[in-house]
Amino acid sequence: MTAIKHALQRDIFTPNDERLLGIVNVCKAGKKKKNCFLCATVSTERPVQVKVVKVKKSDKGDFYKRQQTWELRDLTEVDAKDASKENPEFDLHFEKVYRWLASSTAEKNSFISCIWKLNQRYLRKKVEFVNVSSQLLEESVPSGESQSVAGGDEDALDDYQELSTREEQDIEGMMEMCEYAISNAEAFAEQLSRELQVLDGANIQSIMASEKQVNILMQLLDEALGEVDTIEGKLSSYEEMLQSVKEQMDQISQSNRLIQISNTNNVKLLDEIQFLVNYMDLSKGHVRALQEGDLTSPKGIEACINASEALLQCMNVALRPGHDKLMAVTQQQLLFAELRDTFARRLTNHLNNVFVHQGHDQSSTLVQHTAEMSLPKHSPLHRDLLRYAKLMEWLKNTHREKYEGLSRTYVDYMSRLYEREIKDFFEVAKIKMAGTTKEAKGKFATLPRKESALKQETESLHGSSGKLTGSTSSLNKLTVQGSNSRRSQSSSLLDMGNMSASDLDVADRTKFDKIFEQVLSELEPLCLAEQDFISKFFKLQQHPTVTPPLASTTQKDIVRLMMNKIFQSIETELNSLIALGDKIDSFNSLYMLVKMSHHVWTAENVDPASYLSTTLGNVLVTVKRNFDKCISGQIRQMEEVKISKKSKVGILLFVTAFEEFAELAETIFRNAERRGDLDKAYVKLIRAVFVNVEKVANESQKTPRDVVMMENFHHIFSTLSRLKISCLDAERREAKHKYTDHLQSYVINSLGQPLEKLNHFFEGVEARVAQGVREEEVSYQLAFNKQELRKVIKEYPGKEVKKGLDNLYKKVDKHLCEEESLLQVVWHSMQDEFIRQYKHFEDLIGRCYPGSGITMDFTIQDMLEYFSSIAQSH
Repeated sequence: MTAIKHALQRDIFTPNDERLLGIVNVCKAGKKKKNCFLCATVSTERPVQVKVVKVKKSDKGDFYKRQQTWELRDLTEVDAKDASKENPEFDLHFEKVYRWLASSTAEKNSFISCIWKLNQRYLRKKVEFVNVSSQLLEESVPSGESQSVAGGDEDALDDYQELSTREEQDIEGMMEMCEYAISNAEAFAEQLSRELQVLDGANIQSIMASEKQVNILMQLLDEALGEVDTIEGKLSSYEEMLQSVKEQMDQISQSNRLIQISNTNNVKLLDEIQFLVNYMDLSKGHVRALQEGDLTSPKGIEACINASEALLQCMNVALRPGHDKLMAVTQQQLLFAELRDTFARRLTNHLNNVFVHQGHDQSSTLVQHTAEMSLPKHSPLHRDLLRYAKLMEWLKNTHREKYEGLSRTYVDYMSRLYEREIKDFFEVAKIKMAGTTKEAKGKFATLPRKESALKQETESLHGSSGKLTGSTSSLNKLTVQGSNSRRSQSSSLLDMGNMSASDLDVADRTKFDKIFEQVLSELEPLCLAEQDFISKFFKLQQHPTVTPPLASTTQKDIVRLMMNKIFQSIETELNSLIALGDKIDSFNSLYMLVKMSHHVWTAENVDPASYLSTTLGNVLVTVKRNFDKCISGQIRQMEEVKISKKSKVGILLFVTAFEEFAELAETIFRNAERRGDLDKAYVKLIRAVFVNVEKVANESQKTPRDVVMMENFHHIFSTLSRLKISCLDAERREAKHKYTDHLQSYVINSLGQPLEKLNHFFEGVEARVAQGVREEEVSYQLAFNKQELRKVIKEYPGKEVKKGLDNLYKKVDKHLCEEESLLQVVWHSMQDEFIRQYKHFEDLIGRCYPGSGITMDFTIQDMLEYFSSIAQSH
């Protein structure tokens, strides 16, 4: 226990300026045995503090640590359980009772005795000791005993003292004088003992010799002890005085602590009051603005905005615990709620009146501005209403029902206003669009007319969309402007339209394109401005850094829903306008497809999810459907083409029409976003042209099939080469191939007739050679001897050949049409073919009739002159 006591003093109490006076090894009674030490300590500084400290080994077991500390003045009772029997249990009564079990009764009694002595010396409030043996308790504490408690135990802290340097030197000198001091310790100890006895005897003799001096010394000691007792008495009285001073200081300290607590509470109370005053007090000016502020003037609106924000800040202040139980706070909250409701009603009524007035406003109708064909601008209204945007945000945060009610009112009345304006705007557009055709036909004498008459005329023009079949195809109308013969031969094709071709010219279509572009250009800023206003006024903007994605999506949906209700007539009117344009001229679908695609692309770049991009995208589907219907109509009309049996075919009407369609489409679709749609239509049309050219060529009775194929595919090849349509490169090469093949076929078939007998003769010669007859022996064949050859050659003198070629030229001229100008090309090809046959005949004569001297009646130079003179004569 001594070692533990030294360790505790060194490691725990000395660093804290404390002395360990008593220690006991204990564990808690009635629980699992966990040993610890209870230590009685006093401080080394004044005033002395006496404590009971619980010390426990750490979990690792390598050092001790304080676990709990009690002031000895807080100890009210010590219960030893049994005064007559040995019992290691005892209780200490502090703020609660702690029950302990000592490792031995002796340690317990020693610890209780130490507590009693400390209580007697340092505490005025005595501790009650119960069931403690009287032997342990002393009636009073003698001075010596007190010193024992205060100082004796302090000396006992070190039972072992190290040797001084001088003592070490003396011991070493003794050991050096005795040689066996180290090897024979017992002999050395006996020697030391003998010397000690000698010295003791000498000391006794010396003392006895100095008895008188001893008596004097003892007397002096007795006097000193008396002085000590006197001093101790005075010290005890001083200590009692200091003890009373200590109690008074303790009371003063306690009083100061209470004063400090009071001051702290007052500061906190003042802070709470200042918090409530600063954050829950609304100025009289703000109250007046909320109750009767002017909502029509800019200054009044600004005052109302500031007051509403201040009110919202007061209502949303985060109250601290307990504030809601204060009567003043409750009354202030009721006042705020009443002000909020009052101002919300005033604001709602005012904005309702503004919306209703604007919805019934007739001053902005379009009838007064028919000539401009422009939609009224609502920027002044938006500018005026945006002054209330912050108030709308306040209403959204405080009165959601009134906010949503205002939203519905705005949508309801603005939809009526926009419906009137958009309807008038589209009526004027339809009148102008219909006027493009009517002016061409000379049926509109004067403009403007009365609105009712114009409206009736427009309705009669556009009719129902279900009756628009695209039968007025410009593919047929444009081709009517050819030669009279072609117009007469293709009259059945023109009969499929319900308007004359002269009505549809470039200026007419350009005017329609401008009208349609103006319609879209007016609608686009109108929708974008209204959507921007709705987002700002009703606070539906998307904030990516603040608003979660889900909330942003919801706000977009709300804006789109409001726009759909406000502009519910736009899509219907656009579809009606598109139907009218398609009925006037199915080629208008090309213009509409390009314009609509461009505006859809522009709107999607601004906002892909906007109302404008969605609506225009829906209408674009209708326009694309009309475009496809137009292409299908052209193909169907190609298939229904009938040709005259009595006149030559020439360049087919739909071939020329395709050329004009391609020229027009290339002009319209230059740099267009939907070029791919046109390329697909080109492929469909050109394949239909190929198929139907072949069909007409097969059905032709007046004109040879090769001529029909040759002329029309030559025209197609020239058109595709000139326009350089990249998606039709394969068709261009195919057209050239077909033209070349049918030109060669026509030339070969036509040239066989002028020298028919000569051709038959040499065919027989070639047949004999093919059967195995040697070429030089052919002349010995009866049917192919020299006399027969001369007879056949005499039938084709130069004049007859020229006459036959002249007849051939006239026949070719009858077959070919003037528009394509292929006569000279064909005639030159026939010349080449004739020369080739002539050389072939000469070669056969040279090989099969060698040395006969037989020649043709005309030479190659004669042939060239024949062909040249015949071509010049015609």
